[in-house]
Amino acid sequence: MASITAKMVAELRGKTGAGMMDCKKALNETDGDMEAAIDFLRKKGLSAAAKKSGRVAAEGMIVAAGEGACGALVEVNAETDFVAKNESFKAFANGVAEAVLKEAPSDIEALKGVSFPGSSRNVAEELTHQIATIGENMNVRRFERFEVSSGTVASYIHAGGKIGVLVELSGPSDSAELQGLAKQIAMHVAAANPQYLSRDEVPEDVIAREKEIMRTKAIESGKPENIVDKIIVGQLNKFFGEICLLEQVYVIDTDKKINQVIAAVAKDLGAEVALRGFVRYQLGEGIEKAEDDFAAEVASMTKN
Repeated sequence: MASITAKMVAELRGKTGAGMMDCKKALNETDGDMEAAIDFLRKKGLSAAAKKSGRVAAEGMIVAAGEGACGALVEVNAETDFVAKNESFKAFANGVAEAVLKEAPSDIEALKGVSFPGSSRNVAEELTHQIATIGENMNVRRFERFEVSSGTVASYIHAGGKIGVLVELSGPSDSAELQGLAKQIAMHVAAANPQYLSRDEVPEDVIAREKEIMRTKAIESGKPENIVDKIIVGQLNKFFGEICLLEQVYVIDTDKKINQVIAAVAKDLGAEVALRGFVRYQLGEGIEKAEDDFAAEVASMTKN
């Protein structure tokens, strides 16, 4: 039997994007024949994907597709940041975003059945193929799609896909100024992380909880009962200014708030301009990460 070297494993991984242990196994099974090992990995298919489906995928990237009348934002996850930098993984993520943009699926399940661009497979089948080839569990976690009849959609991707934003503005579709504003607001959202578009969207229970906290603090600090309500009004306005996009201080020009910037552009254009919606994704937010999983896997490989 041929001696399988680290250089051979690295070469196979470079050609296929598969995991190190899968590459080592493929070379062992094919007695070091590189082309046969590539075929071996390609034939693994569903069995390889199934073995990895239970592992935590909290890394990956957020990608965007389209701008102007329509745009899409997608989060695709993998187990490690290393794989997120793999060109095959990037191509898959961008392909999913293009599928969302073109087909406008209603949810993740509908997206799975959509044709994957440039392939005879659908998105679910392409995902399985990528899992088998790359050697890590992967997941298409979520997406958003905006489309306007009059206005513009803009996206912003920060830190190579760690944060992604999609913004929708209504107004003159052919306005370069409107398009520039949408892009700048998307950048603002990435930095300021608003929770709501306006104070009208903040749930009543959230407001009630904040009021109770403010009231308790005011009373405990010795403020007279007759001015507590006035104090709460002022503090609530500050609270809304922190969490509501339209009331946030504009990070690009801190002398203005977002609603003032929009009003100024509307005046310049002589047309109505409105911020209709936004979405901000942060990679892996809300996913429980098993921090020691990858370290344990590396340790186990060194023992074999």
